Amino acid sequence: MLIGIGLLTGVTTVLFGFGGGFAAVPVVVWADAALGADAIRVATATSALVMVVNAAFATAVTARRVLGALRGSTGLLLLLAAGATAGALATRRAPPALVLWLFVAYVASTIVDLLLRPGFLRPGAHIESADGPRPLPAVLGAPIGAVAAFLGVGGSVMTVPAVRRAGHTMHMASALANPLTLAIALPAAAVSLGGTPLPASAGAHVHLVGLVDPGAAAALLAGALPVIGVLRRRPPRIPDRIHAWAYIGLLTVVVAAMSLSAVSR
Repeated sequence: MLIGIGLLTGVTTVLFGFGGGFAAVPVVVWADAALGADAIRVATATSALVMVVNAAFATAVTARRVLGALRGSTGLLLLLAAGATAGALATRRAPPALVLWLFVAYVASTIVDLLLRPGFLRPGAHIESADGPRPLPAVLGAPIGAVAAFLGVGGSVMTVPAVRRAGHTMHMASALANPLTLAIALPAAAVSLGGTPLPASAGAHVHLVGLVDPGAAAALLAGALPVIGVLRRRPPRIPDRIHAWAYIGLLTVVVAAMSLSAVSR
């Protein structure tokens, strides 16, 4: 099951910029259900490690001309990393049930925002202006990094809509989400790997490094990396509006899966 979800994660990394994040969190919660309420913490930490590898690989095989859109974004990247560090530290102290329900609430509110506010499904007039796409404001880096790392949703849940509303196509927004996600996932994964292990009695069959489940991470990556390599070389051609609707559809599936997980607890 984890390898199968890894295959899906590889597809979402290329098509939507999801290097792991919310696509990985529900399945790791399921796989490590023996940990009880702490499964969400392990899922968030494991997701961060998966995002580092997936986002780094996807960034490495992205055309340089595409990455050129982030030229001059050093301040944004540094603030993303700073926010992610704070968010990862905060999630270690937060009640697991709170993190789980905030995850559901945040992704659900994102869906509503994308459906109702102009600029995602209905691009604003600035997209077709002579000035072209606007850069993402650096000031957004800290809150994006903090929320993404705290909830384990992955930076792309926040960066893709922001980059899209700045004037980019879905294809470009998804590609740029990977280096932005990498800036968030690196410090979050470092904090998670150095986290205090759970008590030995909690899910004895789950072997952790810090708060990370390396077995689950390895299975997810085994499925994802080959798919990323293939799709980056032969990306599918998807009409921009259909691409945007597919993004919302995927968010909806994840909200449903996590809501069922939360209720079952």
